[in-house]
Amino acid sequence: MPGGIIADSGGGGQDFPSNLTLQVLVCSTIAAFGGLMFGYDIGISGGVTAMDDFLLKFFPKVYTKKHHAKENNYCKFDDEYLQLFTSSLYLAAIVASGVASIFCRKYGRRPTMQAASIFFFIGALLNVAALNLPMLIAGRLFLGVGVGAGNQAVPLFISEIAPAKYRGGLNVCFQLLITIGILGANVVNYLTSTVKNHGWRISLGAAAVPAIILLVGSFVIVETPASLIERGKKEEGLKTLKKIRGVDDVNKEFEEIIRATEFANNIKHPFRELWRRPNRPPLICGIFIHFFQQFTGINVIMFYAPVLFQTMGFGSDASLLSAVITGTVNSLSTLIANFTVDKAGRKKLLIYGALLMFATQCIMGGVLLVHLKSTNKVSETVAKIVVILICIFVNGFAWSWGPLGWLISSEIFPLETRNAGYFFSVATNMLCTFIIAQAFLTMLCHMRAYIFFFFAAWLVLMNVAVMAMLPETKGIPIDEIVERAWMQHWFWKRCYKSAGADDVEKPKQAQT
Repeated sequence: MPGGIIADSGGGGQDFPSNLTLQVLVCSTIAAFGGLMFGYDIGISGGVTAMDDFLLKFFPKVYTKKHHAKENNYCKFDDEYLQLFTSSLYLAAIVASGVASIFCRKYGRRPTMQAASIFFFIGALLNVAALNLPMLIAGRLFLGVGVGAGNQAVPLFISEIAPAKYRGGLNVCFQLLITIGILGANVVNYLTSTVKNHGWRISLGAAAVPAIILLVGSFVIVETPASLIERGKKEEGLKTLKKIRGVDDVNKEFEEIIRATEFANNIKHPFRELWRRPNRPPLICGIFIHFFQQFTGINVIMFYAPVLFQTMGFGSDASLLSAVITGTVNSLSTLIANFTVDKAGRKKLLIYGALLMFATQCIMGGVLLVHLKSTNKVSETVAKIVVILICIFVNGFAWSWGPLGWLISSEIFPLETRNAGYFFSVATNMLCTFIIAQAFLTMLCHMRAYIFFFFAAWLVLMNVAVMAMLPETKGIPIDEIVERAWMQHWFWKRCYKSAGADDVEKPKQAQT
């Protein structure tokens, strides 16, 4: 059903008539449940590692250190196996996203999401039934396969199905569901923390819920027209395009997709094609935006919020409740991006968000440097100030680098290298997440409050990189990004001039 709102590409280039249809809204919402899987896992890991029953069963050394009266505040949770519990998922996700990029191109976005939900469901079952650490880690690896495949398919699916004018807001639904997943995990952790012996099993087992929703929902949604046409199903692709656009006059957009897919299908080795000079700009920017996204320090907060709060002297219940508060701020703040990204643009939100996070990281570092020593407990006033600062930091991330990292990297690649290029973005995200998850508790032990200044320095660097190197893609149809963004950029346009006109005009020549 059409929503009655005509969208165009905005400013120059081709305008493709379309409505914001109910079909697009339903498909985008269901697909975004892949983000709920990812978010729930991010939130759940930090919560269960703060539960005494969980630590006693799988990490008894950490349990002993946690309750040792003279233990260093910054080193209570420094344990490589505890960090491996959190980080192992992301190693599996790196490999899975590579396989999924090939699977996406050969079989489509929808089957990839179905496979992701099945792997995630199996991982949840293994975790809830875990009897020992190897079984627990095995479950995390299955979860990682689900996360990697889901993160590869979902943002691409939404970017390809959405009208250009609404692509940003709809794609942000993926990040919104990530934040809701984190919040849901925090609430579950808080409620199950009082369940003796088996609270952690309930928390880990609840991960099966978003997997089931995505699996069932994936049988309702349609495949993207670009994926159908790329795999030779032109009639079905045209029918689907009319269905999701809510208009019969889709010839211009259909022909544009045909041109792009014909060129894409001539590329037999898309990973090799990525290294050609005209494809380097989106590859470099897709990688750096996900590298920087993780080095904002956000996953330090999301993975280990309960651990951080306990480090500052909060009790177990209080630390979990504080994590619920930050999770709520995260979800509500993401809505800002939903309503502003297609008006304000991508770059402006990234820059302002980084400035806000920089300020809060520096203030948090200063406060803890002064007030949190090795064995003391900070005052209630200082603890509340830190929680407020963390909420402000999370707010800044939630409407900027959080959603826009996934959005931008899913829209900047041409069709012929979209799956391969987006794999490098996802893999970079998973690799950096693994590094931070594996190293943070050790870094906290050695760097103490200076860890916040470490991330603040990265925020300065990423702001400079965005201002200088990233083109604005607001309102540009996804298959015109090269001509209207990359080829107009002050620096990257040289990659297309030196490559020769033939290399970038081939998709359009296919029309003649």
